[in-house]
Amino acid sequence: MPSARVVLAIACTAMLVLGGCGRKSETPELMNIRSSTNGPDEFGILPAKALELPEDLTALPEPTPGGGNLSDRDPMAEAIVALGGTPRAKGAGVPSGDGALYAHAARFGGSADIRQVLAAEDLAFRSKNRGRPLERLFNVNVYFKAYKNMLLDQDADLARWRKLGVRTPSAPPPPVN
Repeated sequence: MPSARVVLAIACTAMLVLGGCGRKSETPELMNIRSSTNGPDEFGILPAKALELPEDLTALPEPTPGGGNLSDRDPMAEAIVALGGTPRAKGAGVPSGDGALYAHAARFGGSADIRQVLAAEDLAFRSKNRGRPLERLFNVNVYFKAYKNMLLDQDADLARWRKLGVRTPSAPPPPVN
C-alpha cells in the first residue's frame, strides 16, 4: 500500500499537469475582435433609424440594388455630429464651417497613407520581436511583452501634467496627504 507521501506527490503532480493545460489570455476581447463562431455578430448589426414619411413622394431617388436607404445609419457622420462637426456628403470637401478645425488638426502635416505606413512599421517591429522559440512553437501571444517598453504609465504621466500646472478635469482628484 503506497504511503501518504507518495499519494500526495501524485496528487500534486496531477494538479500541476492539469493546471498547465489551461489557457488564459490577458485580454481576449481586445485581441480576438472577430467572432470564431457561425452565429450572428451582435456588434455588426446597426439598428435602423426611425422611418419617416417624406414630404414629397415623387422626389424619392430610384431604388438601387445594394444601395443605401434613407433609414440606414451612417456611423461616421453621427460621430462627426457628436463631436461638434458638420457631416459632409460623400466625396465632398471640407465643410466651410469646419475649415478651422481641419486646419488646426493638420497644422503639423499629415500623410494620406498613414494607416498603411503604421501597419508596415508595426509588422516590421513585431517580426523583430517574435518571442522565444518555445513561445513561437506553442503559439504564445507575445504582443504585450513586445510593446512593454512603450506602455504608458498613466499615474506618472498624470503627475507630470499636474506638476506642469495643466488642468486635468477628467482624471481622478489628486490624493490628499
